[in-house]
Amino acid sequence: MYRYLRPLLFKLDAESAHNLVLNLIRFSAFIPGLRDAIRRIYQTPNIPVDAFGLRFNNPVGLAAGFDKDGIAWRGLALLGFGHIELGTVTPRPQPGNPRPRIFRSVDEEGLVNHMGFPGRGADYLEAQLLGKEHGNLILGVNIGKNADTPLDSAVDDYRSLIDRFAGPADYLVINISSPNTIGLRRLQARRMLDELLAALAGARQENEIQLKKKVPLLVKLSPDLTEAELKDAVEIIMHYELDGIVATNTTINSGLVAHYGSYGSGGISGKPLINLSTEIVSKIAAYSKGNLPIIGVGGIADASEARSKLDAGAALIQVYTGLIYKGPGLVKTILEGLAG
Repeated sequence: MYRYLRPLLFKLDAESAHNLVLNLIRFSAFIPGLRDAIRRIYQTPNIPVDAFGLRFNNPVGLAAGFDKDGIAWRGLALLGFGHIELGTVTPRPQPGNPRPRIFRSVDEEGLVNHMGFPGRGADYLEAQLLGKEHGNLILGVNIGKNADTPLDSAVDDYRSLIDRFAGPADYLVINISSPNTIGLRRLQARRMLDELLAALAGARQENEIQLKKKVPLLVKLSPDLTEAELKDAVEIIMHYELDGIVATNTTINSGLVAHYGSYGSGGISGKPLINLSTEIVSKIAAYSKGNLPIIGVGGIADASEARSKLDAGAALIQVYTGLIYKGPGLVKTILEGLAG
């Protein structure tokens, strides 16, 4: 059915279409008959995975950015995801970059975005999670700094978000790799990353003691790191005994998309990213000697591409742009392919 709906959605600008679909999914979770029908249609095989101390029903998750404010995770859960990563959330609400800020590269099944972490902030997202039962679904929260927070104060933003979401979230992801917040990627450089993770590892430990539970803490890295930068990042992440890496964020490699300049600056996701992100997954697995769980994300739109990420060393995978081009049946398609 999605092949008939997609042309209508693509008549809208990309962000308007996304918001429309997100709200439809949101409300579907509160209509009992519709909710049950969606759950039956998209029922998926159970392929359990253990990673960073958690049991996932299956390896396919939803990447951060799709549901930034946590408004639709109950409806999204009906599509068969084993985990959903909310955010990126910032301590305070912020509008993000001016619109238009998402562009479809349809022939290449890609997106270019320069969103800049728009969202309603930590108070709002926390309200969507506190006291809410989510059964066996694993919920992650992706955290970032506000755009107007200086880099030398970024640790305060991240620390406040760890304190806020260590309780209601199942795992946390430190986002220092978006290309759309000025200067953010500098936090991946060795000295700044070392200082940041030293402080955040301490914050995680304090929350574990207070909450009496493990608080898995991961780092999301850019696909545009040099070989030396990637090795340094893996070494530091392992030194502070963080729990894993999300690989990767979007790329600013303009050669991967035709007419990139017409979209303005921004991060490229979807099919153009797949080989680069899979290569980074493979390198992280090698540098860590397989001792660091990896969530592989970037360009996955079918079971064979999912298998490639897993074979490269990922324990889990995430989709985002593939949903836009393939529709809500993508999770089921991938899992049936992996099970077969």
